Amino acid sequence: MTPDRPTIRLAAFARLPRTYRDLHVVHSTVDAFGRAHWLLTERPPESRREKPYDAVVVTVEDGRPYETHLSAVAASFPSFDALPDGGFVVAEPRSRAHEEHVQVFDALGRLSWTFRVGDGIEHLLTDEAGDLWVGYFDEGVYGDDELSWPGLRRWSQTGEPLWTYRPVDGASEISDCYALNVSGRSAWACAYTHFSVLEIRPDQGVKSRVNKVRGAKGLAVHDRRVALFGGYENDHDRLVIGELTDTGVTAVTEGLLVRPDGTHLGRRRLVCRGPRIYVQEEPFTGWEVLDISLQPERPMAH
Repeated sequence: MTPDRPTIRLAAFARLPRTYRDLHVVHSTVDAFGRAHWLLTERPPESRREKPYDAVVVTVEDGRPYETHLSAVAASFPSFDALPDGGFVVAEPRSRAHEEHVQVFDALGRLSWTFRVGDGIEHLLTDEAGDLWVGYFDEGVYGDDELSWPGLRRWSQTGEPLWTYRPVDGASEISDCYALNVSGRSAWACAYTHFSVLEIRPDQGVKSRVNKVRGAKGLAVHDRRVALFGGYENDHDRLVIGELTDTGVTAVTEGLLVRPDGTHLGRRRLVCRGPRIYVQEEPFTGWEVLDISLQPERPMAH
């Protein structure tokens, strides 16, 4: 570990039961209510290009697992999340303009809706009302699908556009939505190129705060505290915890985020919800968590 950076350990959160370990993990997430979900199939990744295929979602809620079977999943390498009524949304991140690449399944696993939200999905997170927040990466933002051009949008679970990001004072256009946090009915984002921290409340608009932490892929917020995880090159595992002011982010603590046993993180997925950053490493059968509401406040080392 870098000697001048203290380590901050993740805590265990949820694991896929061993009875499902012979299936292939297509994707996994933690929803707006803290439930962990795994989208599983018998097909290995290379055969999922032969679509559609059947899948099962295993949900772990308070340590208790249960299943939802989905028929005719059309996405080869999907993003997915859960809806508050027990249903699920599954989307292919890359798509052509004529393809309805988003599928919504009801609580019984039946296909209810298909629609488009644009090419280049980086993040797909549902909120507590079941609306879909979609952040786009640069190939979508600068591609030929105008649905992706704003960089961040909110959609209803039937495909109705509800909100579109537009630059505000202190924030540029979004070139790539690096980090997205959806909690309750609001969202927070940190995007390339300026990396301003954006507070998004659809009924109140967007508030931008100046941020000097570059390249963060994870973002958590609790009251006036904010955590930014990740960065470029040697900052891949950096965690900066700061204070939100009216106009900016003031760094307070900087460290390295590590596994519960103190070792380095490997390749990972992130899901950000309110004060929590959920981390999942290969083989993607477990979730660990950092909750900044439980972190002690410490001054930045000089």
